[in-house]
Amino acid sequence: MQRWTSIRERIAPVVLCAQLASAFYDTGLQMVVKERYTNSTKSVNHTVTDDEQQKNISNFYMTYTMLSNFLPFVPAYFLARFGDRGHRKVPLAVPLLGYFISRALLLLVILLELPVEVMFGGAAVYGLCGGFSSYWAGVMALVSLTSSEEKRSVHMSKTELIYGIAGFVGSIASGHLFQLYAFEHKQGAVLVGLCVLLYLLCFLYVLFVLKINDGLNSRAGREPRLDGFGILNLHSRDNINIILLFVSAMLYDIAVGGGMEILMSFVTKKPLNWNAEYMGYGNAAGFVIFFTSFLGVLVFSRCASDATMIIIGMVSFAAGIYFMAFVTATYMFYLARALTLFALIPMPTIRSLLSKQVQDTSYGKILISLQLSLTIASLVYSPIYTRIYQATLSWFPGFVFQVSSIITVLAIIPISIVGCKTARQEGYERIQGN
Repeated sequence: MQRWTSIRERIAPVVLCAQLASAFYDTGLQMVVKERYTNSTKSVNHTVTDDEQQKNISNFYMTYTMLSNFLPFVPAYFLARFGDRGHRKVPLAVPLLGYFISRALLLLVILLELPVEVMFGGAAVYGLCGGFSSYWAGVMALVSLTSSEEKRSVHMSKTELIYGIAGFVGSIASGHLFQLYAFEHKQGAVLVGLCVLLYLLCFLYVLFVLKINDGLNSRAGREPRLDGFGILNLHSRDNINIILLFVSAMLYDIAVGGGMEILMSFVTKKPLNWNAEYMGYGNAAGFVIFFTSFLGVLVFSRCASDATMIIIGMVSFAAGIYFMAFVTATYMFYLARALTLFALIPMPTIRSLLSKQVQDTSYGKILISLQLSLTIASLVYSPIYTRIYQATLSWFPGFVFQVSSIITVLAIIPISIVGCKTARQEGYERIQGN
């Protein structure tokens, strides 16, 4: 009975199954979008160039991404506040329901041969249910509640590792599953059907199985750094760190998010011109970074501060994405990915640092505030990156990756300031203690 209770208190099964489903969905959507735009251009009298097809695909992803990121803004914040009041399941269950409905729409697009633009409606449903912003902030709030400050970075990285393992396995399998025929020979129906089933299981697990003990990591007597509306008290020393952490996180998210969004279009064009199998392998290569980043946290956390670990991760990504600009063959793609082996260290470590600035009753608000800040950033970078990519297709398609590298270097500046401030503060406290 005690072992069953322990299993019920774990969020890991949700993270594992949801990310497995997400990996299936990503490959499925990529291939459906590519095939639909390829087939639609064949019916036109003139021959459509590869650049024109790339513009159609990148425009689709730009609109889809902006809908997915903009619509969760208000719902996610109120779901997080509701979670901080003791209803921790709500910020998880509602977005999982949105995932289920929106992914089911892709299955209908395949089975009924609906226009791929129907997925904009799926993005709207997904967003209005809180989207990834609510879901991931809810997951990280639970991890923060059940871990000590000293071990929090490692615990958050473990959660990211589970996320990465599921993504790796799902990506490897997704390319093969997409090619299976079922339901009147509709390619991709098996893959997306499994995706929908997994999201349904996650929703039911959270609703009926998951047990949450709120307040396990309460820090009585510590004043919260946020008021009831989540607005920072700027006179607090910790809140200067919060602002710097937010700036660094937003810059890094712009660099990573913008680069990875364009990469989905980049690998479908010549000279790479990947099919579903290669797409799956390429996505899996991205998830290998979860393993290496977790190992990096385990090693570096013994001899380096959180700020130093974040800088190491950012330098790793800056190097890898810069090299990606010159990729012209599949093996070069994997070499570029190899350089980004620590690229996933920064975000969970930044979340860990942020959670240490507030009371446990504000974990949800501070983490969703970060997530929504990243959402605002995505509304800016998505169209900008898309336009830059389209404008440079003819002479240097990888130029956007160099832009990402430069922005990553800029993101290192505020986190370096936090590192210096934290080191001075800890040194002062040790002297006072002595």
